[in-house]
This record gives sequence, C-alpha cells and structure tokens, in this order.
Amino acid sequence: MAKAISKEHFESPKAVLTLTLDNSQPIELGAFVSAFTSLAVDYRKSLENKGIDADAEIYITEVRSGSIVADLMPVVATAFPAVVSSVEQIGQAIDFVNRWADRLNSLKQGLVPEGLTKSELKTFTDAVQAVANDPNGNQILEAATFEDGKREVKATFKFSSRDALNITKTIDAECKRLEEHSNRDHKRVLMYFTRSDIGDAPVEKRSGERAVISSITEKALPIMYASTLAEHKIKHEIREADENIFKKGFSVDVSVEYRGDRPIVYKILAVHQVLELPEED
Repeated sequence: MAKAISKEHFESPKAVLTLTLDNSQPIELGAFVSAFTSLAVDYRKSLENKGIDADAEIYITEVRSGSIVADLMPVVATAFPAVVSSVEQIGQAIDFVNRWADRLNSLKQGLVPEGLTKSELKTFTDAVQAVANDPNGNQILEAATFEDGKREVKATFKFSSRDALNITKTIDAECKRLEEHSNRDHKRVLMYFTRSDIGDAPVEKRSGERAVISSITEKALPIMYASTLAEHKIKHEIREADENIFKKGFSVDVSVEYRGDRPIVYKILAVHQVLELPEED
C-alpha cells in the first residue's frame, strides 16, 4: 500500500543522499535499480539498529544528465512525525553514509564486518554491481544539507571499479564459507531433548528428534545416530523407563555438523550416562 507523504517534505528538503554513478559504459537496468534499492534496504536497517520504530523510505527527487546523479530524499514517518526533526534526519543521513563507507572499506580490504548476514552481504553486492561491471567506473554517495537554498556536503564516500571488484570477491568468498560444511567432535557433553520419537531411526539419517547441548548452542538442533548402540541406549530411556525423557540429560560424545560457523545437526557417537536433570524453580 502506498504511503502518503506530505508535500512539504519534497518542497524544502533539509537533507538528501546524492548517489552518483560515473560509468564509462551503459549500465544494465537490473544493476541500475539495485544501486538504489540496496541503499533503501540498508537505510531502513540502519534505523532499526538504532531502535527507531519508523517507516523509512528513500525517494528519488531528481536525476541529472551526464553521469547519473540522483538526489535521494530519506523520509522517516513515525506515528508522531514531529518527533523526527530535520536535525535528526540530517544526522541519520550523515551516520548512514559513514556507516556505509566503514563497511564497504572493510570489504574492499578483504575483511568481513562482524555480524553481517547473507542478506546484508547481498545488499552490498547489489550496491556495487553497476560499478563492478564497468572497467572504469566510480560511485559516490554523499549526505548533503540545504540551508537557504545552498547545498553543503556533510559526508561522502567514493569507490572505483577496482574497489567494487575487491568488494564482490570478499563477499563471494564469505558466502562460500558460510555454506561450507564441517564437523567438530565434542566429548562427554550434556544433552537434553526438546522433541523425542519412540520410533526407530535409520543410522546416519536425521531422526526427527531435536535436542539441546548448551555448551555448544542454546538452540535445539536435529539429531542423528552414528550407531545402533547409541540409538538403542536412548530409545530404551524413551520407551521403557518410567521417568519423563524431557527430565533426563545424557552425557554423550557427538560430532557436530556446521554450516560456516553455525551448528546445524548433532550426530550422537556414544552415550556414556543418563542423568536426572535438576528441577526448575
């Protein structure tokens, strides 16, 4: 549903983001659109990270000839518009350009900023695509203010085709790393079930059961059994013991499968001991 933005926003903007695409070759339409949509996506994300509960949109107010120069006006609409003052919006625009520069500079140098998700990595790939596809291009993002009709640049960030290629190489390598599977063994760790099944499970196949090993992650992960002996020991506790399986802990050896740095499944190698979990207060 389209948002209603007041006319005053566009008649006297206090802050704009200016995006310049200085390419030596025609820009493919998808890369052109991605250069703008990636900014909008990350701008909204930057406000969310500040705890600002608002609808943030970026509007193109003018595109000038020659190099592609677009004035983008960030609009933050809250339930109480007066709360978001012009000073605050100027500050947000400047912070956004500086934050954008910090992270792209890190990626350019082959360093992945901590905490970037795959979707955020894709946002940066989209942002630099138009320049990366050009042998001699540049892209500039500026935060500027208008006072008495005079434009003043408050923050700027520029990168070249070579920079863009380095950024995409870093992102491609990180995405591959995040998809890589590896296994790490853990000895005698405490595991408890969040979902159990009385049925037999094929060895080396996911059982449909889920368990938590807090020393590895608090998230419940699917389990599989590396041997029928390990499965029989646990299934005995599920099927025949009087106590509730969810009140028991198991001292186990596990091989943990990781995708990147994220554990995704537990393979139970051996069961050493069954323990009564302490009662919760």
